[in-house]
Amino acid sequence: MQLYKEYLEQDEFGSYEDFLKNFRIVAPPHFNFAYDVVDRLAAETPEAMALRWCNPQGEQEDFTFARISRLSMQAANLFTSLGIQKGDTVMLVLKRHHQFWPAIIGLHRIGAIAVPATHLLTEKDIVYRVQAADIKLILATAESDFTSCADDARPKCPTLKHTLIVRGAREGWADYDAALAAQSPEFPRPQPLNENTDPMLLYFTSGTSGMPKMAIHDYTYPLGHIQTAVYWQGCPDGGLNLTVSETGWAKSVWGKLYGQWMAGSAVMAYDYDKFVPDDLLKIIEQYKVTTFCAPPTIYRFFIQQDLSQYDLSNIKHCSIAGEPLNPEVYNKWLELTGHALREIYGQTELCVTIGNFPWMKICPGSMGKPSPLFDVDLIDEEGNSCQPGEVGEIVIRVRKERPIGMYMGYYRDEERTRSVWYDGLYHTLDLAWRDEWGYFWYVGRADDVIKSSGYRIGPFEVESALMEHPAVVETAITAVPDPVRGQVVKATIVLARGYEPTEALKKELQDHVKHTTAPYKYPRIVEFVEELPKTISGKIRRVELRQRDAEK
Repeated sequence: MQLYKEYLEQDEFGSYEDFLKNFRIVAPPHFNFAYDVVDRLAAETPEAMALRWCNPQGEQEDFTFARISRLSMQAANLFTSLGIQKGDTVMLVLKRHHQFWPAIIGLHRIGAIAVPATHLLTEKDIVYRVQAADIKLILATAESDFTSCADDARPKCPTLKHTLIVRGAREGWADYDAALAAQSPEFPRPQPLNENTDPMLLYFTSGTSGMPKMAIHDYTYPLGHIQTAVYWQGCPDGGLNLTVSETGWAKSVWGKLYGQWMAGSAVMAYDYDKFVPDDLLKIIEQYKVTTFCAPPTIYRFFIQQDLSQYDLSNIKHCSIAGEPLNPEVYNKWLELTGHALREIYGQTELCVTIGNFPWMKICPGSMGKPSPLFDVDLIDEEGNSCQPGEVGEIVIRVRKERPIGMYMGYYRDEERTRSVWYDGLYHTLDLAWRDEWGYFWYVGRADDVIKSSGYRIGPFEVESALMEHPAVVETAITAVPDPVRGQVVKATIVLARGYEPTEALKKELQDHVKHTTAPYKYPRIVEFVEELPKTISGKIRRVELRQRDAEK
């Protein structure tokens, strides 16, 4: 059942221009995804599939909407029995375990603030997050070192009152599943429960510099993902969507929860730790996945497989997010499968901001065109709108009301919020340029753009050129100070198997960039390394590479 149509002023569009002009989401008062979507689906289509879960160990389990509704009511009762109330913060560290879905819905029922997080957090990370957000309860997986780190952090976390565990046991941690089973499967909607502007969901953003920010969303945020599921991922009524993401990241609720259920698609959760291309392709085949979304790295591994050995005929749409898409990956996937990859641009603070929507011709490597949810522009350093071909910062114009799908600000940090949101503009700090047809092309983070001999060089373009060479597995482009040119381009490269870091290969890669992009963009400095420094979300820390060079 496609509930999303009830929240739109218009649900049929004949062109991108029509979509941009007329797409509007209408949020009813006191909207709460738990009651207004999950319980509604459970009442009207109780046996419809909500979640299909499996893991490499052969375990599998299906969850109908009736079952999700019941389990989430039990979760709400469990959390309230432990003292969790409206406005309290609860951290969910559940990898890809099926317990995540009833738990987060249960928190929505209470009016508590869910804080999804990754199991890769260290003791220091946990202390910072618990103290910053006053976390009162942690529900975590036993299948990682997280619980050990949390125990070490506990003496420094006075607000942390309760810890629950799944898929294992540990002293000092209560068994979540056992406690859940003892709870009542009824949890009537409190009156009144929440305003639309109440905080509902908090993410610690994985910045490439500084401590993580706390981006907080309100109760209308799920409605913003109608666009995500319906007009980007193409999730059909009765379909099955697989988005590759651990539940600790914002991409999980983008692709594994809100929009998909409103569109009428079930969610596929493959609960793995180590990515094996063959295993994931077999899951797509076995469960007849209809829509698939993953970062470029996944597709990069897929195109190295013999795809003729897999039945991927049920797939109708493929999408890509998480990092910019190199055109060679797009072209090869299209050649092998016949499916175009629909790329978008967005942030933890936003929903789909720029995208490749159904009515558009896809230009490989382009992020697409602006979303109707946001008033998107590119501005130069003086604040003027950029002309076609001119590099500028992506900004959102916020006039009278904050758009649905946009964050409320950085939790408990007005100064940081004001640093990027002022004078009616939200500054993304990402740079791009717009072509004469209105397509946006990613350049890089504002801090990463290189200014050399009067030229502005975007790291992504040079990285894309290097990635086309078979010797390169991964690369990061940074600037190195130069007394003559101001800055010069440096490439830090991880080589593929079979290649040696020689001067001859260095020269070959430099020439490759000259011929693929422009001569002035080639990396004058090339360094071969075993691995690149990354954040816990997998983003390359170019700031660390720059710091290393500054210390040499």
